[in-house]
Amino acid sequence: MKVGCIGLGDIAQKAYLPVLGGRPDVELHLQTRTPATLTRVADSLHLPAGQRHADLDALLAVGLDAAFVHAPTAVHPEIVTRLLEAGVPTYVDKPLAYELADSERLVELAEARDISLVVGFNRRYAPGYAQCADHPRELILMQKNRIGLPEEPRSMILDDFIHVVDTLRFLVPGPIDDVIVRARTENGLLHHVVLQLAGDGFTALGVMNRLSGSAEEVLEVSGQDTKRQVVNLAEVIDHKGQPTVRRRGDWVPVARQRGIEQTVHAFLDAVRAGKVLSARDALATHELCERVVRAVRARAA
Repeated sequence: MKVGCIGLGDIAQKAYLPVLGGRPDVELHLQTRTPATLTRVADSLHLPAGQRHADLDALLAVGLDAAFVHAPTAVHPEIVTRLLEAGVPTYVDKPLAYELADSERLVELAEARDISLVVGFNRRYAPGYAQCADHPRELILMQKNRIGLPEEPRSMILDDFIHVVDTLRFLVPGPIDDVIVRARTENGLLHHVVLQLAGDGFTALGVMNRLSGSAEEVLEVSGQDTKRQVVNLAEVIDHKGQPTVRRRGDWVPVARQRGIEQTVHAFLDAVRAGKVLSARDALATHELCERVVRAVRARAA
């Protein structure tokens, strides 16, 4: 398969390219508008000149079977539109777009063309989080905190808090009947946000504090007098009387620990099998994020 990688930033280099480069069925093609980065990354992968592209037109000309988009969010709509119009199954980093209308348009375009469109919600595949889906989930709590990073609400929620929103949606055991948003903003910057989702027999809380004093990610699911806790996607602690701790193996790659390896393989295996994957459920996460953005702005006003 000819597979394109558009955008060669940290996430592409650290997580995606090692996985793509390890698949014997992939002929990898790279594209970025930064010549020095293209040369450095392509040299590290020993790619010939014909697999290095300075613009999207040149990349599309090789006849891609699939593409991964790791460019900045602001250019996602333009790039993903071009790929879908060219008939290329596309995997794109979250979010699809900053504006919900753009995300809706891209999902509708993919469906109209009957082409796969996948949004990179890798935490659904992270082993620790996937195991939580098999645990009682009467109460779900997820925190994803940062140090000294207050930010404009839309970019913070769509670029980062979206992981919390999607993980809660993935884990809730039934339909969501109630949504509550709390937040603190100062001088136009979002300091923290709390999302509460509730339904029949469950409550889910998502928290992000950008002035936390610690960079951390903790997920807890509990019910029936048991609790499972996942710390920084690497350590799973089961609580039922005496806690039981399971840690990530020393040789487990970070991409596998975070679910990136699994989601890449799932996407490419579907492409190879001719199966069309829908981004309709991912769009529901974007819709909920838009609801959070509007609630935060309303409270700030």
